[in-house]
Amino acid sequence: MGLYEFINLLQKSSRKFIYPFIRFPNPTFSSFRATVHIKSLTSSLQDVNFTSKKIAEDTEKVCKLLSNNKSNSRIESLLSNEAAVEVSPTLVVEVLKRISNAGVLALSFFRWAEKQKGFKYTTESYIHLIESLGKIKQFSMIWQLVNDMKRKGLLTKETFTLISRRYARARKVQEAIETFEKMEKFGMKPEVSDFNRLIDTLCKSRQVEKAQQLFDEMKNRRFKPDIKSYTILLEGWGQTQSLLRLNEVYREMRDEGFEPDVVAYGILINAHCKAKKYDEAIKWFHEMEAKNCKPSPHIFCILINGLGSDNRLIEALEFFEQYKASGFEPETATYNAVVGAYCWSMQMQDAYRMLDEMREFGVGPNSRTYDIILHHLIKGGRTEEANDLFQKITSESGCEPTMSTYEIMVRMFCNEDRVDNAIGVWNKMRSKGVLPGMHMFCTLIDSLCFENRLNEACEYFEDMLDMGIRPPASMFSRLKRALLDEGRKDFVQILTQKIDRLRKTPLVA
Repeated sequence: MGLYEFINLLQKSSRKFIYPFIRFPNPTFSSFRATVHIKSLTSSLQDVNFTSKKIAEDTEKVCKLLSNNKSNSRIESLLSNEAAVEVSPTLVVEVLKRISNAGVLALSFFRWAEKQKGFKYTTESYIHLIESLGKIKQFSMIWQLVNDMKRKGLLTKETFTLISRRYARARKVQEAIETFEKMEKFGMKPEVSDFNRLIDTLCKSRQVEKAQQLFDEMKNRRFKPDIKSYTILLEGWGQTQSLLRLNEVYREMRDEGFEPDVVAYGILINAHCKAKKYDEAIKWFHEMEAKNCKPSPHIFCILINGLGSDNRLIEALEFFEQYKASGFEPETATYNAVVGAYCWSMQMQDAYRMLDEMREFGVGPNSRTYDIILHHLIKGGRTEEANDLFQKITSESGCEPTMSTYEIMVRMFCNEDRVDNAIGVWNKMRSKGVLPGMHMFCTLIDSLCFENRLNEACEYFEDMLDMGIRPPASMFSRLKRALLDEGRKDFVQILTQKIDRLRKTPLVA
């Protein structure tokens, strides 16, 4: 559990936590003891809140410095001279989370942090650094870090799962499987739970056929499948909308003696919603109820989302009422599904009304809520209303936009040929210490090329390379063609050399 999650738990449950200390056999002593405990807990909560606020401020300060820095070579001196923060394991993790799209910056920050007083190597900090480096395919560096973790006694099985996932997403399927096999070389014996994580990684990387093949090869030879093994494959085939293969796995699961649980039913319902077979999804819902398998909030979310997207708003709202009647605590995800359902029918006033209800119950709105509304406003051509909403959420405290929110707005302005507005959003994002991802760079660079603003396009392109992000070949091809049309062959050669260096030169410790 992270620090922020712990604080939220304390704040939500503080009353429940205090009451057990209060007993009344001796009124005077009990009152005194209750008062002591209350004061102690209040003081502890205040200390945690202060620490949390300080870490959040220091995280933003560091991220702003990194975001606005144009030269990786001076990061260490920049941070040493201007950061003025107290380094701690929590700060390191929070910064690495925020700059996960910039592997080069993440490594430079980590190397600076480990030289500071208060730094401590942790599994979590290594995990976030590996995640960031995996996004830019720096696998040689990643294995150096794995060896460091081994020497420091910080290596876990989850580390190998993460590396397998990064290989799989880079379409290096064989390397993903080999990473799983390497666990034994590092003194860890793979179990069925580790095998499940591997096939889950392959499924989520759109390698379901390979996951099924691996499952068929290994089942009952190296691992005895459990119900989770089957639900992972059900979800994989469901994501590909291959209901035929999903039903084959479901029959095999039943033949092996596994009855569907709430997770399996959720996957079956989601698969049919994804395939737009909503009536079939509802039948699965009624089957699980008939078998006394209580639907989870997640299952209600799936149905509300699915039916809402098919403009079956009344049915979606009926499931929302059933969700509330089931006694579940209000959850952000479920309310977001209802907001989305209203948006699909362009009943925006009802969507906004749900935001007030979310505030009333203390479950949002969050950045995802606003992303949903912005998406539908833009899709419906109500771009000025979208911009007004974006300005509102960026000026109010309590819900910081994520990179996804900024990306929605940059794309909107670029699609409307309002590139200067897009750059304004971009600059606001960078001033908040939020770093752009590859798709966001591509959107802006393509729009600048379209407007023949090649000098600016090249500046953003070089910024992208400096962050260690490899540009898609198609995007570079368009930029290169625009430069050649302007007779700038020399600059094309410079950019080509930079890309080659990024591809061929591994990061070093």
